[in-house]
Amino acid sequence: MSSAAHLLPRHPRLVTISVMLASLLYSIDWTIAAVALPHMQGAFSATHDQIGWVITSYIVASAIAIPTAGWLSVRYGRKRLFVWAMLGFTVASIFCGASETLAMEVASRIVQGMCGAFLIPLSHAVILDTYPPAEHGKAMALWGAGSVFGSFLGPTLGGYLTEYMSWHYIFYINVPFGLLAAAGIASFVPETPRDPHRPFDVLGFVSLGIAIGSFQLMLDRGGSLDWFESQEIVIEACLVVSGLYVFITHSLTTDHPFLHLALFTQRNFVLGLGFVFMYGLLTVPPLVLMPTFLQEIRGYPIDTIGLLQAPRGAGMLAAMIVGGRITGRIDPRPLIALGLLCIAGSAAEMSTWNADVGVWPLVWTNFVQGVGGGIILVPIQVIAFPGIAPTLRTEAAATYNLIRSIGASIGVSAALTLFVRGGTTERSRLAEHLTPYSEALNHAGDSMTRHLDSLHGLAVLDHELDLQAAMMAYVADFRLLAFAALAGLPLLLLVRKPAPPSLEDTVAAAE
Repeated sequence: MSSAAHLLPRHPRLVTISVMLASLLYSIDWTIAAVALPHMQGAFSATHDQIGWVITSYIVASAIAIPTAGWLSVRYGRKRLFVWAMLGFTVASIFCGASETLAMEVASRIVQGMCGAFLIPLSHAVILDTYPPAEHGKAMALWGAGSVFGSFLGPTLGGYLTEYMSWHYIFYINVPFGLLAAAGIASFVPETPRDPHRPFDVLGFVSLGIAIGSFQLMLDRGGSLDWFESQEIVIEACLVVSGLYVFITHSLTTDHPFLHLALFTQRNFVLGLGFVFMYGLLTVPPLVLMPTFLQEIRGYPIDTIGLLQAPRGAGMLAAMIVGGRITGRIDPRPLIALGLLCIAGSAAEMSTWNADVGVWPLVWTNFVQGVGGGIILVPIQVIAFPGIAPTLRTEAAATYNLIRSIGASIGVSAALTLFVRGGTTERSRLAEHLTPYSEALNHAGDSMTRHLDSLHGLAVLDHELDLQAAMMAYVADFRLLAFAALAGLPLLLLVRKPAPPSLEDTVAAAE
């Protein structure tokens, strides 16, 4: 048996199930709270801006904590960190569900986000170390089914729990599965060597944390504060620039940087970061836009909305399984191109919708978008990670997932900003044509609901105006999504074809 095989865990399938469950819980909680916000707003007597902190606090805390995964795993051991992070996430979930005030809820979500931030990069690194490179494609596909599928499962599960039980249960449901995942990690995941004397780069962490936290706050609050017309957004933008400047200059001059910039000398890793940034940019905005589209434009109830979102998850799951099986056999670049084309094609079709779009177009476009997102995720990782030394895998995985999170945040912020501004602009333009001399109104019929001199007619026209303006804003967002997906294709020309697995790796995979 090769030396590589001796380093592999004795129970790789149980390791995979344990870390897959942990990553599933984190990704579910990223989206599950969104559908319960109206109920939580009433329970806490909060304003719209105040209740938004339930989501914002989780995202910002996660983003700040993710980069620390590399140092903490080296200092205290990856397994130990993983178990405590899982337990912390579970306990925080109990407090989230039991919160009686908004302040307690936000504080609990901050702790939940900080603990949950470690689950994805640690599980990512564990999977890479559990299987030899020859099997990384299949292993990444299986793990990715949990780490990504939760984002699609969250709104559906949250909708049902909120509708038929209570919003408290969207957090309580984490408890049994969190304890099960912690037990599996403690039992089957091997510990890594520790370096208890590795110094902590305080300046590097603080500067990077300030930059990331300010950037997330700027993206989350920019739309409601009219971006750079707000002094808060200007201050946050300055903190982003200054924080990044201090972090980069300090990292280049210190002996023990918080984040090893040598990672960015790997060409394929940097390009992999570019693609995973685009993955977040392209796949997360539809998750945010589609529920509101189905509710406000089509008028579907919350449980039906969850069912109509299911084809996206089914498409992603099927694509990841197929992609994992064929990634090691063919060049991953055509698979990424196929995924981008699926996303672009489905988004282009969505840009032709109107307010009366039927169920079948909703189903097949969501399915194709899921296929596009699922088929590219495994090849991106196959491109990015082969050149990374095992000692830097946790740090590389943390950076990889941080960039994906930033891409998702930028995509959601841009989509919502364009939607709000586009809807306002289109409403103003359409309102110019609502006059007694409008041919469209004159040809609408003699119904009193269309008469401008009737209060009921004015109310109907106002509702129709809002509906059509929102529809045009959605169409503009879908069209931009299609163009953004096509813009990623030229990057494939810069990617070097990954080297095939060595003979030792192939033997280790077979043993």
